[in-house]
Amino acid sequence: MIFSLYRGLTQLGGPLISLYLDRRKQRGKEDEARFGERLGHPGQPRPPGRLVWIHAASVGESLSMLPLVERLRQRRLNVLLTTGTVTSARMMAERLPRGAVHQFVPVDRLAYVRGFLDHWRPDLALWAESEFWPNLLAETRHRRVPLVLIQGRISPRSFANWKKVPGFIRRLLSCFTLCLAQTEGDAQRLRALGGHDVRCLGNLKYAVPALPADDAALDGLVRVVAGRPLWLAASTHPGEEAIVARLHGQVAAAFPDLLTIIVPRHPNRGPELAAELAATGLKVALRSAGEVPGPDTQLYLADTMGELGLFYRLAPIVFMGKSLTVGGGQNPFEPARIGAAVLYGPLMDNFPDMAARMAELGAALMVRDGRHLAETLTRLLAEPAKVAAMRAAAKTWTESEAGVLDAVERVLGPILDAVETRHAGA
Repeated sequence: MIFSLYRGLTQLGGPLISLYLDRRKQRGKEDEARFGERLGHPGQPRPPGRLVWIHAASVGESLSMLPLVERLRQRRLNVLLTTGTVTSARMMAERLPRGAVHQFVPVDRLAYVRGFLDHWRPDLALWAESEFWPNLLAETRHRRVPLVLIQGRISPRSFANWKKVPGFIRRLLSCFTLCLAQTEGDAQRLRALGGHDVRCLGNLKYAVPALPADDAALDGLVRVVAGRPLWLAASTHPGEEAIVARLHGQVAAAFPDLLTIIVPRHPNRGPELAAELAATGLKVALRSAGEVPGPDTQLYLADTMGELGLFYRLAPIVFMGKSLTVGGGQNPFEPARIGAAVLYGPLMDNFPDMAARMAELGAALMVRDGRHLAETLTRLLAEPAKVAAMRAAAKTWTESEAGVLDAVERVLGPILDAVETRHAGA
């Protein structure tokens, strides 16, 4: 009933969908040059041979798929990776290996979905996390393409919402022949909602290699900030930058030459943020303008793409954004993988098990609010031995979790072998 209603609305709602997409284009949330991909028009030819299609919603999901993409390429399988955001497309252009291509996922309207599938003809579909597009899933299954849920994630809030439409979510999950959950909690929720063959092998985010960094750029920054106490607020969201600016003054009372580095989650906010932060009376330098921290710089706003790995290496203490105001949290594994001491707020809904495990092992600390963050930073900056212990714990933990990729590949082995055999037979 709900599925039929959804399909009907997406069929009849073409003008409204077009209006919605036009507004997204005006706000910079769609790529004008590649907009046809969102309408099911391919941007590249299909490579000959076997093709595995991976769908990952945005940056975090697509990054977690990169180790698996590498393994698939080692099997000489072509890989198509789809995402829905401009930022993730730019990131994948830099990070995907040869033989893997990126496309924007088509909007979930039947005509667009069919155009996409007619062109790409995937032999296997791997669906990351929890973005369940009904038409895309149903049409893929209708074409007898095997579907596997990778990194399956159902938050407690989503679980409560899905339980209100049990038949609908059961139908969507029935498209997957295998569901690999991120955590045991996710596995339990997937089973309760009707998922088939649900297993928990671990989190593929643990298999992601350390974010890269330009060695020359890092050496230059190390020289510029030498001797200064510093910390990083990473992937911040609206409201968090103002909190960081306020607490800078509190911490600087004990450490007058403190340097606070902010990497906003959306770099396009940089110039506007710089003006807002400078209006508070703080001395701000903007990386996108070619500025580097001077002796009197208090806030360094690093509003550039693809440089988080650089700043994770520069700062011994990293606070993860989206955990004080918006909620959900950003991936704490990335700074821990490089060996940073991690702080996070109370709103880590997207990484509850990971954050709790890190805190349990002494690799991270949870802060209640901005005031608590200021107190914690002041204490840690005064205790370098404590920071060193947290950094060592983070490094040890991330290295111990690296085996999850092998486990996932073993489980996917028979499915991948079937794809190869089917092509050999053909």
